[in-house]
Formats: sequence, C-alpha cells, structure tokens
Amino acid sequence: MSVFGTRPEAIKMAPVVKALEADENFESIVCVTAQHREMLDQVLDLFDIEPNYDLNIMKAGQTLSQITSRVLQGLEEVIREAQPDMILVHGDTTTTFSASLAAFYNGVKVGHVEAGLRSNDKLSPFPEEMNRSLTGRIADLHFAPTEGNIKNLKQEGINMDTVVKTGNTVIDAMKQVVESEYAFGNEKLDSIDYDNRRVVLLTAHRRENLGEPMENIFGACREIVEKFDDVELIFPMHLNPKVREIARKHLDAHDRIHLIEPMEYKPFQNLINKSHLILTDSGGIQEEAPGIGKPVLVLRTETERPEAVEAGTVEIAGIKRERIVELACNLLSDQSAYTKMSQATNPYGDGKACERIVSALKDYYKI
Repeated sequence: MSVFGTRPEAIKMAPVVKALEADENFESIVCVTAQHREMLDQVLDLFDIEPNYDLNIMKAGQTLSQITSRVLQGLEEVIREAQPDMILVHGDTTTTFSASLAAFYNGVKVGHVEAGLRSNDKLSPFPEEMNRSLTGRIADLHFAPTEGNIKNLKQEGINMDTVVKTGNTVIDAMKQVVESEYAFGNEKLDSIDYDNRRVVLLTAHRRENLGEPMENIFGACREIVEKFDDVELIFPMHLNPKVREIARKHLDAHDRIHLIEPMEYKPFQNLINKSHLILTDSGGIQEEAPGIGKPVLVLRTETERPEAVEAGTVEIAGIKRERIVELACNLLSDQSAYTKMSQATNPYGDGKACERIVSALKDYYKI
C-alpha cells in the first residue's frame, strides 16, 4: 500500500504506483491522506491514479499536530481493512511520518522511498528533517536515491542489507511529462518568446523563509530583472497569503515580472524545461531541473541534497539579497559559468528508480 498526501509526494510516488500496477506479483493499494487536497488531485488525475482509500483530512488552518493525529487515526482503520504486507511512504512530510508510525503500531512493514536525506539541523527544514529522520528509524526497507543518502543511513546505524540505491523517482515522473513542443494554454506564458528571452523561474514558500529572508529573496529577484533587459521572471505564487503579500510588495508592477497562480505538475515541468535559470527554496526542483540541464540557485542556507552541490548542478545562494544577486548575475553574464553548471551530470539518476524499487521488493519477498 502506497500512502501519500501532498502534491510533491504524489508526483514522486505516482510512477512507483504505476510500476507496481504493471507487475502481476503485486496488488497495488493506494491510500491518500489529502494533506493537500486540490494540488494532490491534479497529480492523481494526470497519472490516472484512483485511490482505494482517501482520508480527506485537509482542513483550513490545520496544525502539524492535527495532521499527525488525523492520519494516525484514519490510517489505523484502513490498515485493519486492507491488511497490507508493506506500506510505502515517501520523503519527509507529516503524512510520511504519521503513516510510518501507524504502520509500526499495527505491525506492518515500512518501505521508505527517497530515504537518507539529511540537513542535520532538526529545525531546518521544519518539520521535514525530523519527519524523515524518524521515518528512517521505523523503516524496514530504505530506497536511497544517492550514495550520499546511503552514507547518511550508514552513519545512523541502519542495516546496510535493508538499503537499496535507486536514483530518485522524480526523474522517472519528469521524463513522462516533458514535451519539446509544449503550449501552456495560458496567454501570459504562451506570449513569452522563450527562444530569445531568458526566463528566470522562481519558487519560494518555506516556513523558515517567511519574513526578512523572503523580503530579501523577492527584492533580489526584482534587482536581477532590472539588470538584464532580456530577462523575464515568472513566479507561480504559493497559496500562503503571507507569501503572496511579500511577493506583491516587491514584484508587482513590472512588465517583465509575471506573478501567476500555482501550476499543475505537467505545465510546471515544461516551464522548467523552457526556463534559463531556476531560483528556488524547494527540495524537489533541485533534483528535477538538473535532469534537463537547468542551473539551480537554492534560496536557503543549507540543503539536504548536497550531491547536487558537489556535482555542480546546484549552488546555495542563501537568503541574503546581495549574494543572490551576485550569483544570479554571474550565471546570466558569464556563458562559461552557465555552461559548466548546465552540463554537469545530474546525480539523481537515470529515470529507472521505480524499476529498481520493484526489483528490491521482489528480492525482499523472494518472488
């Protein structure tokens, strides 16, 4: 049984679900918590996944404690009915930890997809770092994307016989949706000349960046646009009203800055593909964008994806305005620096992670 509840989880678990459905050795059961509702449903529709169970826990203004308790209680009933041999969870959300704990309480094995990511700061990212660390203590199988993730698990005393290097399933998902000739069906996005304009794609939403860090980020982005006449900035605004308020304060009223609504997964992946440079505080985009040769500047002070930094596909820009502007301007001014970063080898795999996960499950159950 695959359990997930947010859009990022759904994106990365969708190809796993489809791979399990295609293998006659497994009965694939899907339970969604709907920690996110609308954004989750968009991904389910795109990948044609019909959940067997839907906890539908999302409520306005929900706290982490409420999410945790509702998933625990709801999933216990599902487990009793479905009787799964193993529950697969993904990554680092509150759904992930709560589902793992529910499985543990009910004597069900846990497989952790995207295991072994660590920032080694329990407060950043919050609450994700503790969610994935605690899930790692519960899990029976660890599907680690990279050698660095495996090293983290080894340092924590995890039995290496339970760890499998897979690559990241996000590459599997991305390869299924990016098209060379793609039309957005959005007048603003389709009017941009992607061949002759350089699009800087911005995403920003993290709790720890609210306040002064986000003020710095958005101020830097406006400064970058104003320094280059051929640069267009696109920011799909997160639904958080605090994020939107700061974004409008700094980014409104500029003809080359486009504030748009959140995008569904397929058009967003194709926007990454058409962009020149990515500025983000997201985790997944650090894996996705290098897969199609797009340099990424991370708007955080650390990353739990150091392999990308070591490979040269990602650079940590931090949350100071001057540093963000400096690094972005370097990539927009120095073609050799840009080429070096865009052509670096993506450390997150070859798009066959799901194949390796299914194979590891067969080995585990000796089938």
